[in-house]
Amino acid sequence: MKRILLPAGGAILATGMLAAGLAGTAQAVPDWAYDTMAKDAPSALEVAEFWFKANDHTNNLAKATPFTWETKATPKLNASGGYTPDGKPGVVAPIGEEKKSAAKVKNINLPKTIGKVFFVDSKGDLKWCSATSIQSKYRNLVATAGHCVYDDKANASVMDKWVFVPGYYQGKAPWGIYVGKTAYTHYDYSVYNDRDRDYAFVTVYRGVQFGGGTAKQVTAKEYAAHNGAKFVKEKTITDKEYEAGYEKYGPEGPFKKAFLDPKVETVAKPADANAETIGKYLTETGHEGVKLVGAEVTKSVYAAAATGLENNNRFPTGKGLGGVIEISQEEYKKLTADKAEGKFDGELVEVKKDGVVTGWTKQQFYVNKWVKSTVVPKYWVETYFIVDGWVKDVGHLGENVGGQGFTWNQKPQQTVFVFGYPADAHPDGNKAYTGVTPKWTYGKTSGKVYVSAAEKVEEHIGLKSSFTPGADGGPWLAKYSNAKRLGYVNGVTSLFGDQDKNNRYDLITSPYFDGETATVYQKAANVWSGSIVK
Repeated sequence: MKRILLPAGGAILATGMLAAGLAGTAQAVPDWAYDTMAKDAPSALEVAEFWFKANDHTNNLAKATPFTWETKATPKLNASGGYTPDGKPGVVAPIGEEKKSAAKVKNINLPKTIGKVFFVDSKGDLKWCSATSIQSKYRNLVATAGHCVYDDKANASVMDKWVFVPGYYQGKAPWGIYVGKTAYTHYDYSVYNDRDRDYAFVTVYRGVQFGGGTAKQVTAKEYAAHNGAKFVKEKTITDKEYEAGYEKYGPEGPFKKAFLDPKVETVAKPADANAETIGKYLTETGHEGVKLVGAEVTKSVYAAAATGLENNNRFPTGKGLGGVIEISQEEYKKLTADKAEGKFDGELVEVKKDGVVTGWTKQQFYVNKWVKSTVVPKYWVETYFIVDGWVKDVGHLGENVGGQGFTWNQKPQQTVFVFGYPADAHPDGNKAYTGVTPKWTYGKTSGKVYVSAAEKVEEHIGLKSSFTPGADGGPWLAKYSNAKRLGYVNGVTSLFGDQDKNNRYDLITSPYFDGETATVYQKAANVWSGSIVK
C-alpha cells in the first residue's frame, strides 16, 4: 500500500520558496505522520486468516523469515559527541500483573509483551521483526522499528498484511494474532527515511485466535462454496483398496481417484460399453482386456474433451476437475520446474492482491481413457474439510500480555535490557541464534552517539551486544523489573555493527528517544481500535 501522509492541520508546505512575508502564515510540519493498514474489520480478518490458514500442517507464520536476512554487515559506526535531550525527561507507567519477589534470581524472566511482527514486503516475501506491546489508553499499541513497518525499498510504503504475535513460537500464537490498524512514525522517517527516527508505534485490532473450531468433512461442492478456513487431505491407496471402494465416493466425497501417466497408449472403446455395463470396466482386470481409467491432461485438453454418462459417477460430467489446492511456495517452485519439463500438466497460480503475492495454488485436470487391463494407474483418495468456529475474539493486546512503559529524554549510559528474536548469522557465517525463541542482552548505553553516513545515522545510541538481525525492532527497556517483567521502552533495535572488524556483530544501536519521539507515541497511544469478528 502506498503510504499517504496525513499530518495534523492539513496540507504540507514543502517548497521552501515562501516569501519572507508569508513565512509567518505557514503552518509547521508536525513531528508525526500516520498511515492506515487494515482499513476495516473484514480486511483485518482477511489478514489474520492469511497468516494462520489451515493449510497442511504449516501456516504462513512458520514460513516467514527475518526481514533483514539478506542484510550485510553494517559499516563501522563512528562514535561522536554526546546527545543533548530536547526537553525534560518523561515516563508513562507500564501495565501488567505486578508480582513481588522474595529473592533475586540469576535468570531473566522474559516478558509476555515480547513477540514478532509479521508482514509481506514489497517483493511479496513473508518476513518478520521483533516488537513489544506498549502501554496505551486502549491497551492496543505495539512498538517496533520503523523499517519493520515501512518498506524502504518501496518509497516508504506500509508493509502489507502486518500483524503482531506476542509470545510467538513455531507457528503458534498463544495469546492471539493482532492485526495492524494504523501506523505512526516520525515525519522525517516517513518522508526522508531518516534512520535517526527509525521507530514506529502501531495500533492493533483486538486479537483473534484460530483453531477453536472443528473440522468437518464435506462434499467437493460444499468445499468449493465455502469461503472460510478449509483444507484437502490426499491419501495414497493400493489398487486393492481402490477396488474395495468406500461408503461414498465421487462428488459426495471422499473423491476416489485412479489416474494414469498421460503418455499411456489408449485403446478403442468396447462396443458394449454403456451406462449399464460401465461397471464391468472399472475392475482390477477389466472386461475383455480393457478398462476405463482417468488420465491427467492439460487444461486445454480437458476443456475440449467430450462428456457423457458412460464415464461413470466418478466424473459425473465425463471429465475430472481437481479442486484448487493451496500449496507452499517451495511446492510451487518445484511444480513450475516439473511443468517446464513436461512432468506436470496442471495449472499453477501465483495469487496476488494489490500487486503483492499472497499465496500459491494448483489445480489438475483429468479425462477418462480406455486402456489395456494390464496398465497400472496411481490410486488415491481426496477428502474435503471445512472448519466451523475457526476464529474467536480474545480481547485487547494489553489485557492479555500487559504493556511496557515508555520513557524519553533520559540521560545517556542508562542500564537497559534488550529483547528480541535474533536469527541471522554473523557476517563470518557463524549462526549463534535460531530466531525460534526470544533472547535478551543488557548493559549500559553509550555516552556518545554513533554516526553512519551510509545508513543516514547521525545520533544513534549504542549497546555492546552480539545480537544479530532478526532482533530488529526489539525493545530497549530501562528500569526493567525481573519480578514484574516490566520496564520502560527507551529505544528499539535499529542497526547492527561490527566495531572491531572481525566479522562478528558486537554492537546494536537505537534512535535516541526524545520529545519528538514522545509526540509520535502520544498520538498513537490515544487511538481506539475495535474487534474484527462478531
